[in-house]
Amino acid sequence: MSGRPLLNRRLDGLGTTIFAEMSALATATGAINLGQGFPDTDGPESVREAAVRALRDGRGNQYPPGPGVPELRQAIADHQRRFYGLSLDPDTEVLVTAGATEAIAATMLALLEPGDEVIAFEPFYDSYAACIAMAGAKRVPLTLRAPSFRPDLDELRSKITPRTRLLLLNTPHNPTGMVLTSGEQSAIAALAVEHDLLVVTDEVYEHLVYEGTHRPIATLPGMRERTVSISSAGKTFSFTGWKVGWVMADGPLVSAVRTAKQYLTYVSAGPFQYAIAEALRLPDAYFDGFRADFRRKRDLLGDGLRAAGFEVYQPEGTYFITTDVTPFGEKDAYAFCRALPERCGVVAIPNSVFYDDPDAGRSQVRFTFCKRDDVLDEAASRLRHLAS
Repeated sequence: MSGRPLLNRRLDGLGTTIFAEMSALATATGAINLGQGFPDTDGPESVREAAVRALRDGRGNQYPPGPGVPELRQAIADHQRRFYGLSLDPDTEVLVTAGATEAIAATMLALLEPGDEVIAFEPFYDSYAACIAMAGAKRVPLTLRAPSFRPDLDELRSKITPRTRLLLLNTPHNPTGMVLTSGEQSAIAALAVEHDLLVVTDEVYEHLVYEGTHRPIATLPGMRERTVSISSAGKTFSFTGWKVGWVMADGPLVSAVRTAKQYLTYVSAGPFQYAIAEALRLPDAYFDGFRADFRRKRDLLGDGLRAAGFEVYQPEGTYFITTDVTPFGEKDAYAFCRALPERCGVVAIPNSVFYDDPDAGRSQVRFTFCKRDDVLDEAASRLRHLAS
């Protein structure tokens, strides 16, 4: 064996995800895990029972169709029309994936070539960096800065070069909770049209917006034919382990993404696809109640974090709160999070791992509030020991 490293050099430095590291730390210490974003209760019973029925009826137990079962693709198209007025052909403009993570990977692998540049909001969700790297492209960060985490549109314009291939958007944004305004989306869309750029938008928190509204950028003039929209069922219905996501775009874009996707998982989550088709047709009362419940949880944990001494940046969406630890005399969020389980019995995520320039988020820590009220109360109680 030669001295060449075993790991593809494009993945150098990525290693084990921070979520695996911190979740393992939570298990080892028995700490409350407010790091990784998964609920500690299941979603609607009717949706779970729909999955059971599919299993028992033999629907999806063998390979489902490559693009996804027709019932789910139709439900996704109906959902886009119902909430956003978007018209999609379920046969040619919808592709079901193994969660949004695979959707992002397949899209990057399909649309990028070595040397292409991708402008993305920083801090990045960690899979973005890996997927861009695997495609051989270069990520170009547009840093969102505290306290508002709003994108600097003049800076965005300055970062566009002849090598820029696409803009990778995430709204509502993980980890900051920023939600793009209609004015910001219009300005971004105008730049995409002016420079003939593709746009990929991760919208998995579309139903968790507390301030403002979610508006897919694909609805704007000139964007339908250049935008790949990505979403999933995990965050909206609290069945994150089912890994059902989807890609929505014009037929030629979906065809390109499907070419890459078929060589990743090929197909997945057969019976769950039928269940999510039913979930997407739940009445408005479900989506309204879901959002209201998480807004309440956001405020519950946010108040607890403030009482514990954190500087809290109120999120407009998602189920994460970004905080700053400098009020405790701390400067290194990663070291703070490594020590936190032993100090207080709570696990959180250092935002610095989501930046190319770790100094930009060195003192920021992310907590999730997608947990039961009693868990959030206990975590806040434990964190108050930081001030003692």
